[in-house]
Amino acid sequence: MTKHLLSLLATVPLFIQPLLAEPPAALPLWPNGALGSESRRTEPEKLEGSNVTNVHNPSITPYLPTPETNTGVAVIIAPGGGHSKLCLGHEGYALAEWFRDQGIAAFVLKYRLARDKDSNGAYTIQDHAMADTRRALRIIRSRATEWNIKPDHIGILGFSAGGELAAFSAMKSDSGNLDNTDPIERTSSRPDFQALIYPGTSHLFTVEKGMPPLFIACGYSDRPDIAKGMASLYLKYKEADVKAELHIYSNAGHGFGYKPGTKTAAGAWPYRFREWLTDSGFIPSKS
Repeated sequence: MTKHLLSLLATVPLFIQPLLAEPPAALPLWPNGALGSESRRTEPEKLEGSNVTNVHNPSITPYLPTPETNTGVAVIIAPGGGHSKLCLGHEGYALAEWFRDQGIAAFVLKYRLARDKDSNGAYTIQDHAMADTRRALRIIRSRATEWNIKPDHIGILGFSAGGELAAFSAMKSDSGNLDNTDPIERTSSRPDFQALIYPGTSHLFTVEKGMPPLFIACGYSDRPDIAKGMASLYLKYKEADVKAELHIYSNAGHGFGYKPGTKTAAGAWPYRFREWLTDSGFIPSKS
């Protein structure tokens, strides 16, 4: 690195510098391409700012903590974007870095987009985005030993459209198909916990006894179907006797995500989530 570049970097504010780092390498969910997308898996993704479209080779990007800080907990992060794009800035990589620094393994999910115009209507939420979500859960559980993760401490967190996927993954999962020739498909797709951050389509969410515990964060000024929907969803979980925690931030709307250095109550929701993981027994209180 030249002296000129070092001097230039020294002038960049510290809170901006982490955004300059390249994310770790992404790991494709299927080695030969996802079912239904094999012919397009080599197409490059399209990047506009921190938003990504044209996802045909779904993947996870791992952010692994050091052995000294590792809690054994893993979280899949499903960014939002209305199923037409993935908002990987404030709903992806920045939060993954924060989790990693907190001793929590984070995996940013790039799933196929049902409403991306480049997909030409080839994908649906339930058949493709959800296949990607469940596959990500299976992969992480199947490689838990390698990544120093507890196989019963693997959860999913989603923003907006990604929150829909997180909710659906908790609603419908399976223990794996032992007859499948792919060892990953023999692994459970059930998340051990779920976090819904201002998710849409809550009218489609169902709740049954025995579902994974739930953390919710949303804004008072969000759309009524989200702000009121999350309050109603919490009550459904209470009725089903499934542990849930709800945070509705009075001065927040939609899309607050996670932005390092934000000095608002809503901006601090990841700390409340980590506290919830501790209270729920996933992270030892001494960690």
